[in-house]
Order: sequence, then structure tokens, then C-alpha cells
Amino acid sequence: MHVQAALASRVAALEAAFRHIRATRMAGVPVLHPGIRVQAVAFEPEVGAGDTLCGVLITPWFMSLLRLPMQPLVRANPAWLDVGHKALRCVGDTDFEFIGASEQGLGVFETSSLFSPMFGFADHAVALATAQAVLHQLRTPPLPVAAVSAPPVAEPVPSRRGFLFGRGTSAGAL
Repeated sequence: MHVQAALASRVAALEAAFRHIRATRMAGVPVLHPGIRVQAVAFEPEVGAGDTLCGVLITPWFMSLLRLPMQPLVRANPAWLDVGHKALRCVGDTDFEFIGASEQGLGVFETSSLFSPMFGFADHAVALATAQAVLHQLRTPPLPVAAVSAPPVAEPVPSRRGFLFGRGTSAGAL
């Protein structure tokens, strides 16, 4: 299967699994935000781990950074956390604590909570914009150290007389 088709298939399976959870296990639970729906946002192969997809999953009850194997895995695999087990994973240049999970029809995945519950978001559009901003931040390479630590440009300091009489810097003060 072509990579893009496989990616689209996995993202569709992820959304279907969580729509099913929304309609069954989460039905009637008071933490659901009625203005937010299930959506997988900007899933793409993880840098350095082409068989792992990474993106943000928005649901009416949480928003999480999520790692998903390109091919469904239905049982333990040394590359993936067991259900309930935690580990730090680097996404971009930031470490996040992920927890192993598994869902029927989806297989194993790892999740790191960003927001829960979702009542802090006015609507789905705001949640989506937040998810996109998080991924943009994580996927934008950091500035080189030299650019970050460059000393500020010194402003000319007015002389005491220039300051008191509004005449500018000591070079122009009388």
C-alpha cells in the first residue's frame, strides 16, 4: 500500500475508534464538550521513525499528542509501551510523558495528554487552532544557539545633564 494511503487509512481508523468510544463508553458522561468533535490533526511520519505516525487527537473530552504505528499492532511489541506503562518520548526537541494504550480495531498507540477536559475551548475551531499551533511549535526547528544567545545591541546612554534637560546622549550633550 502506498505510504499516503496507509497514513490516511490509519488516521481514519483512529478517528473511527474514538467516534465509537464517544458514542458508547463516553455517552452521557458530563466531561464531554458538546461543541467539539473527534478529529485527528496533522498526523505524519515521525522524524527518524518512519513507521510511527505522530499528531494530535482532539475529542470532546481530551486533546492529546498521539503516537501511532503505521501498521496496526494488536499485542505487545518492544518498540511500543505496554498498556498503562509510561515513558518519556522526544517530539521535536521536547520530551513528553507518554502512556501505552490499545483500542479494539486500532491496536496499540501511545498518548500524552495536552488538555483535559475540553471546557476551556469555546468551540471546535479554537481546539483545532490550538492543536495546529502545538504541532507547528514542535515541528519548527529551534533557532541556532548563536542566534538565541547573541548579546543585545547597546542603546546609547544619555549624560546626566542631557537626561535632565532632554538633550539626548552624552555625545550630543553640552
